[in-house]
Amino acid sequence: MFRKRRPQIGARPGTLAIPKRAPEPRIHMITYDPDKLQEGPVTETDDLRQAFDESDVTWIDVQGFGDRSLMHELGDMFELHPLLLEDLVNVPQRPKAEDYGDQLLLVVRMVRLDDEGELDAEQVSIVLAPHYVLTFQEKHGDILDPVRRRLRGGKGIIRQQPASYLAYAIADTIIDGYYPVLDAIGEEIDALDEVVISQPSPELLRRLNDMKNRLVMLRRWLWAQREAVNTLMRDDSELITDELRVFLRDTYSHCVQTAEVAEMYREMITGLMNTYMSAVANRTNEVMKVLTIMASIFIPLTFLAGIYGMNFEHMPELHMKWAYPAVWFTMIATAGGMLVFFWRKGWLGGGP
Repeated sequence: MFRKRRPQIGARPGTLAIPKRAPEPRIHMITYDPDKLQEGPVTETDDLRQAFDESDVTWIDVQGFGDRSLMHELGDMFELHPLLLEDLVNVPQRPKAEDYGDQLLLVVRMVRLDDEGELDAEQVSIVLAPHYVLTFQEKHGDILDPVRRRLRGGKGIIRQQPASYLAYAIADTIIDGYYPVLDAIGEEIDALDEVVISQPSPELLRRLNDMKNRLVMLRRWLWAQREAVNTLMRDDSELITDELRVFLRDTYSHCVQTAEVAEMYREMITGLMNTYMSAVANRTNEVMKVLTIMASIFIPLTFLAGIYGMNFEHMPELHMKWAYPAVWFTMIATAGGMLVFFWRKGWLGGGP
């Protein structure tokens, strides 16, 4: 179910709603230029003013919103609009891109699989300015280590590009993180394909329903992120260069591709659920067929037993010494004849 942390009704715009269980913030800063790189955890907020050095590009990563005063301090230091700060903290927001003049906000959903194979999703908000990038994450830990390794290694063009390229690299890495999640779901669908027919069970139906709900959420996030990336491509902001728009087209293509894969898997699961219902119905029909055949065999036998079980005084057959075996023979012949008939009809495992 959708549950958004929100302030009280009637609160002024920009009010932060931070839950009690929110993790304490951890701040990590990377400052680099084409020739050097410095990084490390931040314990004093005054160290963050290095981001205003126009000769370097700075990436400030904030993980956790458990300190309201720190969030407000960061908002004041970087002159974040109150509504922008609210979108950072009051999660979840719909993936989107918004222009705040000299800053751009991009909200995306980061997904990954935890140690138990369950889907773990959180909001990542990217704030782009001319010389720095701010990222705000709900929880500790992420999937952005490939970007950090590229920065440390100095390979490629990432350290020669402005801050906007760093923001693109972060967003593109988050969107590419949907591929392994979808691969895992695809493998699970393949594994369940045979089980649906051979071993249908209520637990299997629950798993299929859970997978379908996950894919619906993934598809909703991906299509919203596609719109957000498209907004950046068409934005007139000076922060988005023509060269960067070429890279954003590739990210847009990844959004479309992953959304189509999610939709394809959702349709496959719908087909598996229909197959499950058909398999259960077929099993029920088989049981009913066996019971019907048994009842059909015993109906004439019950008829014979009912007639000769009556207590009339004048029943000629009761005084004949061969009457008892004759009734048995008739019953067995009737049952055998009906079994042969059912077998020839293919109702007992096939016929000629």
